[in-house]
Amino acid sequence: MNIIENLDALAARVPDGAFVAMPPEYSWVPSSLARALIAQGAKNLHVLCVPIGGMTVDMMIGAGCVATLEAAAVSLGEAGLAPRFTDAIQTGAIRMIDSTCPAIHAALQASEKGVPFMPLGGLIGSDIEANREDWKVVPDPMGAGNGPIALITAIKPDFAIFHSPKADRHGNVWIGKRRELMTMAHAAKETLVSVEEIVDMDFLEDDALAAGTLPNLYISGVAEAKSGAWPSVLHGIYEPDRAEISDYAREAKTPEGFQAYMERTLARQRPAAAE
Repeated sequence: MNIIENLDALAARVPDGAFVAMPPEYSWVPSSLARALIAQGAKNLHVLCVPIGGMTVDMMIGAGCVATLEAAAVSLGEAGLAPRFTDAIQTGAIRMIDSTCPAIHAALQASEKGVPFMPLGGLIGSDIEANREDWKVVPDPMGAGNGPIALITAIKPDFAIFHSPKADRHGNVWIGKRRELMTMAHAAKETLVSVEEIVDMDFLEDDALAAGTLPNLYISGVAEAKSGAWPSVLHGIYEPDRAEISDYAREAKTPEGFQAYMERTLARQRPAAAE
């Protein structure tokens, strides 16, 4: 089966109401794919930030794509608050499921391992733990005298989506040292990846690339998207466009400014998506 397709076809695989896991802005976020979802009018998504969200998730919230958000935090970093996320929380426009970075990773690891929960310490007694009815605090079953332990419910997204520098002609995707992307792919039902380029080789036959490659066994679709993480960073390829992120932070403070920004940004992406 050919898993190489264009960006719009990749976005069209994600139905309204899907549960979608996305990496943070520093870990190869799929900005172009997210904009394609916005352009196709995606609705009622449950978005899981692994473990935090930034500008890409903020755009999806502002565009009305997100019904439920599960995250440890959403921020534009040095550019300040994520304006559409902040407004959505204040107005109750989205349902927020608060979590922590270790809890999100542990929950994905549970699905990766095929178990219903993962034990975790460190958050017992916190406000987050007190408000998560799906988590259970139990005595240490090993009787080691370490006190209670939290059982974090497994998370199994419908889709994991991310961007990568490259895939090969077989659909194997290079992720380098971004091991959280492998955990996401192992945990999710399907994985969709945008890449800077598709190269004519087999990564798994190259000793220098194989260890950092996510095999096509876990990949449902790959699309080429030049500068697909922009304006966020793609390590080794390009740095974040801090001026663009600052422009977004300023314009997106109001619904009208956000709408103007998105119209300009989607118009700029449209020719590339149509190729």
